[in-house]
Amino acid sequence: MRTPALLGLTLAALALQGCLARAAVDVVTLPVRVVSKGVDVATTSQSEADENRGREIRKREERLGELERDFDKQAERCADGDDEACEKAQAIRAEMKAILPGIPVEPEDD
Repeated sequence: MRTPALLGLTLAALALQGCLARAAVDVVTLPVRVVSKGVDVATTSQSEADENRGREIRKREERLGELERDFDKQAERCADGDDEACEKAQAIRAEMKAILPGIPVEPEDD
């Protein structure tokens, strides 16, 4: 009667050693994993920075395209004698000048 109980107790002890060892490893490595995750969240990789920069440049280019189309429309109306259109065209031109420094110039192919 004692043999099955002793055998069961021995198997349980062996199984618990693995669980305890695993728990100890988890407890020891937890601070390292938490700090590592925090550093990953707090920092931006070079590829992420490049993607963000490209996204911002594309947004500026899209905005510049919209402004150019609006400027052309207002310039036509201004040429037809619409003073309000001339004022709008000047305001659009000022915004275009403000955006242009933020857009990189593509090198010309020779």
